[in-house]
Amino acid sequence: MKSETEVTSLVDMVNYEDQSVVSKTLIEKKTGTVTLFAFDQGQGLSEHTAPFDAMVYVMEGEAEITVSGKTYPLERGEMIIMPADEPHALRAVKRFKMMLTMIKS
Repeated sequence: MKSETEVTSLVDMVNYEDQSVVSKTLIEKKTGTVTLFAFDQGQGLSEHTAPFDAMVYVMEGEAEITVSGKTYPLERGEMIIMPADEPHALRAVKRFKMMLTMIKS
């Protein structure tokens, strides 16, 4: 299946839901993924590890991302790289949307 080329707003491609985390995968390949997330305030992902490097780009709102025990506040327009095999977690300080890019090779 060939994808259609179009111009769109990333922030409008995923919507908030009360007390929920919503995700939408944009690209899924053997070599990596690009996924959009919308977190309602107070929602998050508990600490976990991944075998691949990942980059989080905050498109809207505010989040706290913890990597290897250190917490980083992020706002719209900021990004952080989470190294492979390092424990990480995140929490929505305010409602926020992010793009997660994971590189598998």
